[in-house]
Amino acid sequence: MIDEKGGLVANKVGQCPCCNRETRLTYHHLIPRKMHRRTYFKKHFSKAELQDGIYICRQCHSGIHRFYDEMTLAKHYFNLQRLLADAQLSSFFHWVSKQRVRV
Repeated sequence: MIDEKGGLVANKVGQCPCCNRETRLTYHHLIPRKMHRRTYFKKHFSKAELQDGIYICRQCHSGIHRFYDEMTLAKHYFNLQRLLADAQLSSFFHWVSKQRVRV
């Protein structure tokens, strides 16, 4: 993980914006890095937008990638509001919010 100064963050702990649990967080690129080199994304998004991401817990992060492939995430779920508005992800995040946290 990289902090605002460009340095690596070993174990960031905070509140996950998806499930609202206080736990270790991982960095989720809103537009998956695999898509950054594609022409469509180079034309439609700035470099800053391509690098944009959120810190979320491992369970939510894994769930997002389990439900959707990289292309779908990049084209349809490129911000937190869209992730939270999705019915399938919303019910998953609700389930995760009831799980025990191991910090």
